[in-house]
Amino acid sequence: VQLQASGGGLVQAGGSLRLSCVASGGTFSRYRMGWFRQCPGKEREFVAAMGRSAHSSRYAEFVEGRFTISRDNAKNTVYLHMNSLSPEDTALYYCAASTDSNPGNPGDYQYWGQGTLVTVSS
Repeated sequence: VQLQASGGGLVQAGGSLRLSCVASGGTFSRYRMGWFRQCPGKEREFVAAMGRSAHSSRYAEFVEGRFTISRDNAKNTVYLHMNSLSPEDTALYYCAASTDSNPGNPGDYQYWGQGTLVTVSS
């Protein structure tokens, strides 16, 4: 499956963005989907994940209720709605797909998008 992420950009602190990730070349509903990010000078870290349906999701602690992951299997798309953004959220955001039953670490995801850059100004 190929993943194409979009929606990044420059936003002021306190603002919002919605990232999208469109999948092609596979049966989207088979995959558990995740969002990761890589902040400048840091390793890639988990942000949010969603099961094959829209009924299960989990988040990194730093999200603190600000982000929401969702998916539309009819559109082969997973979203990351981000609110109350801060400069610490500046990062390259990646979507990823997994066939594992309970993916957690980046290594559990077999397919990756190219990343979309989010820059939050203070």
